[in-house]
Amino acid sequence: MDRTSAMKPRAEMVSIGIPELDNVLGGGLTSNRSYLLEGTPGSGKTTIALQFLLEGARAGEGGLYITLSETATELREVARSHGWDLEGVELFELVNEDGLDPDAEQSILEPSEVELGETINGVKACVDRVKPKRVVFDSLSEMRLLAQNSLRYRRQILALKQYFSTRNCTVLLLDDRSSDPGDLQLHSIAHGVITLEQAAQDYGTERRRLRIVKMRGVKYRGGFHDFTIETGGVSVFPRLVAAEHHSPFPERQLSTGLAPLDQMLGGGLSAGTNALFNGPSGVGKTTTAARCALTALERGEKAAYFLFDEGKATMLARARAMGTNLDPYIERGDLRVVQIDPAELSPGEFSSWVRSAVQNDQVKFIVIDSLNAFLQAMPGEKHLVLQMHEMLSYLNQQGVITILILGQHGIIGEVRSDVDLSYLSDTIVLFRYFEAHGEMLKAVSVAKSRTTSHEATIREFRLSSGGIKIGEPLKDFEGVLSGLPTYRGITPLLASETAAAN
Repeated sequence: MDRTSAMKPRAEMVSIGIPELDNVLGGGLTSNRSYLLEGTPGSGKTTIALQFLLEGARAGEGGLYITLSETATELREVARSHGWDLEGVELFELVNEDGLDPDAEQSILEPSEVELGETINGVKACVDRVKPKRVVFDSLSEMRLLAQNSLRYRRQILALKQYFSTRNCTVLLLDDRSSDPGDLQLHSIAHGVITLEQAAQDYGTERRRLRIVKMRGVKYRGGFHDFTIETGGVSVFPRLVAAEHHSPFPERQLSTGLAPLDQMLGGGLSAGTNALFNGPSGVGKTTTAARCALTALERGEKAAYFLFDEGKATMLARARAMGTNLDPYIERGDLRVVQIDPAELSPGEFSSWVRSAVQNDQVKFIVIDSLNAFLQAMPGEKHLVLQMHEMLSYLNQQGVITILILGQHGIIGEVRSDVDLSYLSDTIVLFRYFEAHGEMLKAVSVAKSRTTSHEATIREFRLSSGGIKIGEPLKDFEGVLSGLPTYRGITPLLASETAAAN
């Protein structure tokens, strides 16, 4: 690098008006450049463009919205739906409105009846009059129709780009991707390209995501990033990269609140690890997770419980019935129980919620109950397991203890899971049903622990109004995990102890 280039100041960056998108862009947009914002109709181009201009208005920068496809009235209605006031943003429309006074303040032209050159001249005249710092040009598809051939179209786009650069304007060029999908001439002309996508699901809301195709001179965050359009604008959920968020934390083992389970785990759950509670429905996975969460709360930590399967009220009532009262901690704000509709949620948005709980609320204990609903609600998400791997890596690096609950199919005998997440888990706790003496009993065992020397035994597990009880190792039983064991000794069961006490 020569001395001249080393001393050259870095170009000024301008915010696009969406903090999370600025983060994806590596700090925002380089000023005085032209960018392509492309996407099918309804993908969110207009909303992002308005946020871009409103951000400029807040910073005292003049904004101009040039529209060939929508009227000023329609744009104001879009802004009003989000609670925005377009004061400080000039609207220049080039669409036909029959009967409008030609002497009105705004210029009105009919794209289908005027020459492309006249349209360009009208745009230039407006820019020279307003002298904006930020410009939105909506849309290039109308320009493409006026040009009638690709050569003339490309020349006019290049002329516009050169013109805007001499006026110190940062420009968003909107395109609805109505041209040949293989036509990438706009990509080569623009300084940067942002692509928006939306996909309808078989069930649930549509999913939206964006990708930075190119951004010259900027280290941006690649890949797809989920986003939503809500009242108030676009919210972007940057793809989580665990390696960017490592934080030092003390290595320690923490109690689950159940002494026998701590013994089975080799001392408890280690900070910065995750545990998979695996077993059929009704066997006690959620109750055990709630008991572990209560113990974390009792030692002064904050916790978050993400519910995908059952209602919040049902879960809390069941926990109270088992002697685990979480209500006081919810009232104090130490525990957040979030009931989630997986059909309305994207993986990126969920990762963002988890990250917010850790970074903003200082949560150190998280339960995800259960992975079945989260996985099954998104059959089109090919890389969902990889996203879960990234999220768990992030949580581990933050020193968070995470409990994942995964339901299995079947009661007795062979049980199956919807997905194999064993390689993601630092600890695996198996819950099983088994039959003995004409009763349906439950057993618990620890199949894996990466951080401790765990117990290899199988113990009886029982739920009652007094809480969770875990018995002695079932040394005299054979075949407990098969569901049909053979009894070959004198080890007492918890059921017999309860009967004797009564």
